Amino acid sequence: MKCLAVAALTALCAPAAQAAYPDHPVTVVVPYPPGGAADIFGRAIAHAMEPGLKQTVLVENRPGAGGNVGMAHVARSAADGYTLGLGTIGTQSINQFLYDNMPFDPAQDLVPIALVSTTPNVLAVRTDSPFKTLADVIAAAKARKDNKITYASPGVGSSVHLTGAYFEAVAGIELLHVPFKGTSASLPAVAGGQVDLLFDNLPGSLAQIRDGSRVRGIAVTSLQRDPAVPDLPTFAEAGLPGFDVTAWFALYAPRGTPEPVVRALIDAARAGLKAPELGRQFAAMGAQPGTLFGADLGAFEQRERDKWGKLVKQRGIAAK
Repeated sequence: MKCLAVAALTALCAPAAQAAYPDHPVTVVVPYPPGGAADIFGRAIAHAMEPGLKQTVLVENRPGAGGNVGMAHVARSAADGYTLGLGTIGTQSINQFLYDNMPFDPAQDLVPIALVSTTPNVLAVRTDSPFKTLADVIAAAKARKDNKITYASPGVGSSVHLTGAYFEAVAGIELLHVPFKGTSASLPAVAGGQVDLLFDNLPGSLAQIRDGSRVRGIAVTSLQRDPAVPDLPTFAEAGLPGFDVTAWFALYAPRGTPEPVVRALIDAARAGLKAPELGRQFAAMGAQPGTLFGADLGAFEQRERDKWGKLVKQRGIAAK
């Protein structure tokens, strides 16, 4: 009788078995407004991970401060694998050099899960621009020192802005940066002749470049040509050997997330990124699925910090 009583008491006092992860929906925080490239990639990876996790994956937009608001929220969230964030080249490798008071440390407060996608930036001009090649742009910039060639970007400190600054540094030229609030404003300014050049993420202006009635592509910034615009040369091919800039988007969890949960997330992301339908979706946008996971992604983003941090400091760029 005593044995039965002890057994019953032990059963009552024993902790309940922990539910297998995940036992309820996971949320991916996109730190930018709906409709942009980050939002598209965030929703794509959320959907792609659902079969591997056998759970619904929701998307929540938390824009502000160049992505810092949303990623700070992720960094402060419970480290249980249920709140993830879609970081970018900006939030993970650039913003810390632009903002005086970063609300999180991208290297210490977040665990890298998966590189979701990469996409080149593109240099474009209005359709009737006299600039036909990258060499034309460089030659004109060197000749027009007192009347600088202007270039548009979606904003000060954006990866696109820094691509223009990097182009200046590598080509040994000086341009005049004209920031706008997004591609929806910068592209019409170039098409209308108010600004000479457009730097943009390829997905943002791909439709207009393919149409050709308003803007014309000059070159892409990746080391290899992009299949979405196979006729556009790379900057390297066009006279700047080694020039290689890609925008990227990646998935992160809060620091302290248990290793088994991290592995489950990596496995689900890896499987989702290999799905043929996702590859076709990204290719149509001028993007490629990511191939880096966990520690490899962490090493990649550190190399990106070294590259962009140096450029930001050299050129005295700051968020406004």
